[in-house]
Amino acid sequence: MSDQPIHLSPSGPPETVLPQVSADLRTRLIEALAEPLELRRRVVSTVVADHPTFLDGWACIGDLSEPGVDAYMAYRVGYHRGLDALRANAWRGSGYVRWARESNRGFLRCLAGLARQARLIGEINEAVRCEQFLIQLDPTGDASI
Repeated sequence: MSDQPIHLSPSGPPETVLPQVSADLRTRLIEALAEPLELRRRVVSTVVADHPTFLDGWACIGDLSEPGVDAYMAYRVGYHRGLDALRANAWRGSGYVRWARESNRGFLRCLAGLARQARLIGEINEAVRCEQFLIQLDPTGDASI
């Protein structure tokens, strides 16, 4: 056990809010999601290929993928892109990333999807880790979608 003191602030852990994406990018995703179901995943993937850091796009690819390994891969990429984005926005491995902030939802959706798909493919330890991480990031439970 460490003998270093833990410093808590009266306001609680810090909160990180990811930046909003452009309205044009949001519109492209909405249009891609309006495509016929048989084309939807491919068109959303094209949007994400043009903007590979677009977390909502990765979450949508995961949502549109076959359950199991295919969805797991998309959510995992989105999760790691999200960690990169959080770190670039002053997150240091702890603190809140709340669902109430719309710009955080792509990352949280990827994390929740990763937890579900990890459980589905038998990666129980990873599923539990992701579920616990969701609770740590947003204890309100809103992010457990």
